[in-house]
Amino acid sequence: MTDLLWEEVKDLFDAEANGVLPDVCVPNTSIEDWQAVFDLVRSKGWRYEYSVDGVALRLPAAELTLALRDEASPRLNVWPHPDVLVIFRPYAEETVDFDVDLRHLQGQERWDVLCGFLRAVGRRLGKPVVMTPEGEPERPVLGFDVTTGRVALMAELR
Repeated sequence: MTDLLWEEVKDLFDAEANGVLPDVCVPNTSIEDWQAVFDLVRSKGWRYEYSVDGVALRLPAAELTLALRDEASPRLNVWPHPDVLVIFRPYAEETVDFDVDLRHLQGQERWDVLCGFLRAVGRRLGKPVVMTPEGEPERPVLGFDVTTGRVALMAELR
């Protein structure tokens, strides 16, 4: 299922103009939402690697991961496709934050993988998923719309 065509969004994926790692977040979340994301990653069979301060560890419960945030840097790398990397940074209960590497998201096939990933997260949590350019949270460009069940340009979400 194609939400948007690559031709419609490719300018948003220009790493020189928008940074290499656009920010993606699910606002208004809880520890339970983080746990649902961890469970989703496991249930989908996506390859993943959890680490704390660069040391690979077994993925614990979300509550334990979020408890580390003041003293360490937990990180969950997820590959929904061998060439598509999503980086979760569990810093706050209130938002599920992650990045995607633009260098790996060129072309319709990989764009469809990302849309599928955003849909899976949004549907599991029943919440919108919003992407902004790196370091510009006030400038949403696209996201998963819970009402329509698809990824859309933010202008279409208003």
